[in-house]
Amino acid sequence: MNLIRKGHRKSHRGVIGVESAIVMIAFVIVAAALAFVVLNMGFSTTQKAKTTIVSGLGEASSSLQISGKVKGIGCTSSTKGCSTPYLNATIIPLKIASGGDSVNLQNSTASVKYISNSKSFDNIYKGPLAASTTYNNATAAFNAAVTASVGGFVNAAVNPVTKSLPSQTVAIVYWAVTGNTNAILDDGEHAVLAIAYGNNDRPAALDKIRVEVVTPTGAALSVERNVPIITNTIVDLG
Repeated sequence: MNLIRKGHRKSHRGVIGVESAIVMIAFVIVAAALAFVVLNMGFSTTQKAKTTIVSGLGEASSSLQISGKVKGIGCTSSTKGCSTPYLNATIIPLKIASGGDSVNLQNSTASVKYISNSKSFDNIYKGPLAASTTYNNATAAFNAAVTASVGGFVNAAVNPVTKSLPSQTVAIVYWAVTGNTNAILDDGEHAVLAIAYGNNDRPAALDKIRVEVVTPTGAALSVERNVPIITNTIVDLG
């Protein structure tokens, strides 16, 4: 009798061990499945966060940057017969910032805001000159703007460098270095934003001028300069 009971107990214990093993295996499988789901959700969340951060950084930073010194075209009593020294034009060289995207400079997608001590214009931008031609100075670019009848440059006598001023303050873009013929500023290309002031809008010495170039993507490029004492035709604005 004792032998039978002992054998019976051993058999019962074996069944319990198998059931426990099955239950443990089931728990392990469920835990592994849950861990996979959690990890997958974590990876997905991390990827979305990365995408959001990259997108946010792109929107917070401008794709444009200044590629050299900002200069002004001065008008003095000795050079242009001005009773008071003024700036006739401001020249701002531009290029794509490191890691920035290409920028469409058509006037339908970009705009230029101008603010000085006494003047404020929401958009003075009239568009780019054809990228098929490059210019090494503002004089030639303004003459080309007259030939192309760009807004504000409809009179052959208009050239803020050598002749008279436009009827209103306007901004154009001309190309110093280009790799194609479209109006998109790509990495390696150089464009110049040229602002020609109307007669009553010209900044004088000690004025502060602020220019904001608003593009389809990225933050606006802000250029702020104080106008120094104007004694020469070419004024270094830094």
